[in-house]
Amino acid sequence: MGASLQFLVSTTGFMFLTLIMALSLLPHPAQAITRHYEFNIKMQKVTRLCHTKSIVTVNGKFPGPRVVAREGDRLVIKVKNNVSNNITIHWHGIRQLRSGWADGPAYVTQCPIQTRQTYVYNFTVVGQRGTLWWHAHISWLRSTLYGPLIILPKANVPYPFLKPYKEVPIIFGEWFNADTEAIISQALQTGGGPNVSDAYTINGLPGPLYNCSAKDTFKLRVKPGKTYLLRLINAALNDELFFSIANHTLTVVDADAVYVKPFETDTILLTPGQTSNVLLKTKPNYPGATFLMTARPYVTGQGTFDNSTVAAILEYESPFLHSVASMKKLPLYRSILPPLNDTSFATKFAKKLRSLDSREYPANVPHKVDKQFLFTVGLGTSPCGHNNTCQGPNGSRFAASVSNISFVQSTTALLQAHYTGQSSGVYSPDFPFSPKNWFNYTGNPPNNTIVANGTKLMVLPYNSSVELVMQDTSILGAESHPLHLHGFNFFVVGLGFGNYNPNTDPQKFNLVDPVERNTVGVPSGGWVAIRFLADNPGVWFMHCHLEVHTSWGLKMAWLVLDGNLPNQKLLPPPSDLPKC
Repeated sequence: MGASLQFLVSTTGFMFLTLIMALSLLPHPAQAITRHYEFNIKMQKVTRLCHTKSIVTVNGKFPGPRVVAREGDRLVIKVKNNVSNNITIHWHGIRQLRSGWADGPAYVTQCPIQTRQTYVYNFTVVGQRGTLWWHAHISWLRSTLYGPLIILPKANVPYPFLKPYKEVPIIFGEWFNADTEAIISQALQTGGGPNVSDAYTINGLPGPLYNCSAKDTFKLRVKPGKTYLLRLINAALNDELFFSIANHTLTVVDADAVYVKPFETDTILLTPGQTSNVLLKTKPNYPGATFLMTARPYVTGQGTFDNSTVAAILEYESPFLHSVASMKKLPLYRSILPPLNDTSFATKFAKKLRSLDSREYPANVPHKVDKQFLFTVGLGTSPCGHNNTCQGPNGSRFAASVSNISFVQSTTALLQAHYTGQSSGVYSPDFPFSPKNWFNYTGNPPNNTIVANGTKLMVLPYNSSVELVMQDTSILGAESHPLHLHGFNFFVVGLGFGNYNPNTDPQKFNLVDPVERNTVGVPSGGWVAIRFLADNPGVWFMHCHLEVHTSWGLKMAWLVLDGNLPNQKLLPPPSDLPKC
């Protein structure tokens, strides 16, 4: 009897130990962590195109440092302002669920961080993975104040495509020899168009096609027979960009940090604000050549633009050549980019983008719509005033608007005014659902091109499903406008040319697998339709990501009210929120 009992105890103990060991081998739920970063905003002397100037940077780096997190992580980023400019930082594409105080647009969600002041941006990355970016969100300071924001999948969660051998951020920018703050200040004073950039850059470098720039060239060294993930970011101030690598095909797998159905293309098109992950499969054997990676603008407007090309070099590691001199003797292949005004390519490329819509990554596009809106977007004029003559059309000032309302920036933060119940005199909650005066938006422009001014918000009940059609206008010429919505991703359910027809165009909407993103180009002389769920309480900026158009007033804001449940309400502001 005693032996039987002893056997039972030892057997039970062995089984328990086996169970513990088995449990230890099971995959654990991914542990989210808090990641801390310090951003010291400081001036730094930088030389490009033989011009040296002092620029605003983060930690003295241009472009700025890479911020890396995993899905589910919390980011705590302490920003200390050591320059004379007011500063804010926007985490472009981050949903900021209930954490609108950390979104960053000046005078929308926060007052700016003043000289010698500090603010901690504190937010959690919820349900997102891919390539995003951060940038200054006040005046034109983002021309030098920007960097990648890379969100990796949760630990042990694979990509829905072949694991790359290596991942490389490729960030496009614009270089101005002059001070960008002086450029926009002068343009706003004269009412005319601002001076354009002197070069485009790849990872901060203009490359060999510009004078005095050969040494400032980004080189991507690769091995044959490998797959590289290029994390593309368009951080340019005012230009949509075509991008291509000579003699190589790219596979698009992600747009604005959302997986898409993979497709191959020779050329990528990104508007300012947009990001994309692409796979580059290198040649199976050493090719005995080098290849240019080039970008140049896609142009639809009538204004002046920087008509130049930035180049980087794709270089294969050679089993034979080891010196720089021998690498220089190799043939150099150039990429072929579409014509500057190739709207046909832009449209075809946009239509290739479809959500992956898999079991793990479904496309939850709203089918039932609670609120329908039609906003016009485009340029216009405002009077010069004081009997002066300005440098805009017919002696007026250039302006831009959404639904003919040129947004007037408040002197206090809109979110704070809403939260404290002190919105009277700061904004009015009566942004129009659709234009008051309908006209042939893409036909002959009206005689009166003057825009109205105001600080108006569109109010949305919590969790309402929204359909918004954005219609380009031909006032001062049709033009593509990349619209960025803060606080949300949206589904691009339709696009077309001419005037939107509410009776026939919705029949062609894609409600199955439309691409989901945070920035979309309104086609030149056309329209785009988006849908999103207003599940994020707060005040959310929406604006053209061509900085010149934002400066002229092509912007507005949405106010999403709190829901009834505690987890549907905006969190209280942090104690260190900057004051105006």
